Amino acid sequence: MPTSSIPLRAAIAAIGLGLAGCTGLETLTRATEPVELYDLTPKSTHSEDLPTISAQIVVDVPTAAASVNTDRIAVKPDAYTVEYLPVARWVDRAPLLVQTLLLESFENSERVRSVGRLAIGLSSDFTLVSELREFQAITNGEDPSLPLRVLVQLNVKIVKEPQGLIIASRTFAYNSTSSTTETLSVIAAFDEALGKVMGQAVDWSLREIAANGG
Repeated sequence: MPTSSIPLRAAIAAIGLGLAGCTGLETLTRATEPVELYDLTPKSTHSEDLPTISAQIVVDVPTAAASVNTDRIAVKPDAYTVEYLPVARWVDRAPLLVQTLLLESFENSERVRSVGRLAIGLSSDFTLVSELREFQAITNGEDPSLPLRVLVQLNVKIVKEPQGLIIASRTFAYNSTSSTTETLSVIAAFDEALGKVMGQAVDWSLREIAANGG
């Protein structure tokens, strides 16, 4: 993660200021401004009583609404508005980032023989299909100086192949609160919330697959 950070409310306010009159050379200048890239971490600890899976698992890219299917970091000042930090970016589009971290989390469990991406053409015994329903920070509308709440919600379906039969479905969600309003603190809250969701999703998936012949 970058060592520098920017006050979050100042960053959001800069969106509106930056859009005013951005034509000609100013547009070119804005396009070449550097960005700060942020990554998140996979889940590295899991339940000790997880079953060992011999089946091959493929993790598909999560689907997501257009507001989430981007490398921009979403912030909601109210229930109806979506804004983005103008400088900070995820290292990849959020669904691709989550797919990569889910794969690493499965591997870190050391309970699965083989897990990979659908994109590399693997044939699977089970496919993990998911929807990233929430992946944003939420400001306190009454007092913007207060820490932000980060909400991550992931719906997971386990599909048994080659029948294409959904054998289990569950939604996992977690709220985390940043310690300050600065960007690094908000990213840390994303990391905590996503880590909790992935840990629950991976442990649940392994148990469900084991119970269905995996």
